[in-house]
Amino acid sequence: MNTPRRPDLVCPAGSLRALQMAVDAGADAVYMGLKDATNARNFAGLNFDQNQATQGVRYARDRGRQVLMALNTYAQADNPQRWFDAVDMAADMGVHAVILADPAVMAYSQRRHPNLRLHLSVQASATNYEAIGFYRERYGIQRAVLPRVLTMSQVAHVIRHTDVEIEVFGFGSLCVMVEGRCALSSYATGQAPNTAGVCSPPSAVRWDADGDKVNARLGGILIDQFAADEPRGYPTLCKGRFDVDGDVGYALEEPTSLNTLAILPELVKAGVSAIKIEGRQRSAAYVEQVTRTWRQAIDACMAQPDRFSVQPTWTSALGRLAEGQQHTLGAYSRPWQ
Repeated sequence: MNTPRRPDLVCPAGSLRALQMAVDAGADAVYMGLKDATNARNFAGLNFDQNQATQGVRYARDRGRQVLMALNTYAQADNPQRWFDAVDMAADMGVHAVILADPAVMAYSQRRHPNLRLHLSVQASATNYEAIGFYRERYGIQRAVLPRVLTMSQVAHVIRHTDVEIEVFGFGSLCVMVEGRCALSSYATGQAPNTAGVCSPPSAVRWDADGDKVNARLGGILIDQFAADEPRGYPTLCKGRFDVDGDVGYALEEPTSLNTLAILPELVKAGVSAIKIEGRQRSAAYVEQVTRTWRQAIDACMAQPDRFSVQPTWTSALGRLAEGQQHTLGAYSRPWQ
């Protein structure tokens, strides 16, 4: 019987400080993006310019860790050069892999940098082994990130039928949509996350005082209202509160974080190659705490998989960081199926 491989812990870096703290806390790899629409977390104040990215790659490589560059939006058909230039820059820096969704960018990378690893972004929406096989055959991808809509048995099924490494989300903000197929933000703002790189463009967000309350609008649409002393998350349509026949609440999705610690032995047994932590938009302190907790959990699971149990300290640490202070296994657990 083969011993399951230890899955890589892949952690988010929205800044150089977050990258350094993730590496120091035990990440096997960090993923980051540039300060433009080539990555799917194109928020103001986040991401890396060329100098910062170079420093980050050097910091990680000096400590034996990997850097993955997310260039996972879809290139503009009339001007794809920005995406091609970003691939060239990533290759020159010596990143371990680029995370791509656009077949045209994959083809360019494969042609110009045949030794650069290609990881299929979750934005490509590949939810089955046949789709992953297509990208493997055409572009030589070596890893695929699965959308957060598959059950545990479906994840295992994909792994059994492909030789491509499979990466899954382990912790972080949860989205009810199939990544790469959501058009909610486009409806409100006219900008697609797949090309603009953000589902609530800052230019479309408005905060308005309304008596003792604060209204949040996206593209002019009222999507939430907060009391004066109520914590306010970044407004997105899917997690907005709406009045439905007089009942005000989260009509689409409550703020809740995915947390797969409880099924970590199952993920390892299934042969998952990497576990991804969501949150490039989060603070460096958040990244450090989540990385440290997950490092301990993976190491404990690999040391004694049959005796693994989720430690209360891990649950407490992650609970303080979860959206709405709530955890869920999301689509991994569908007992009604």
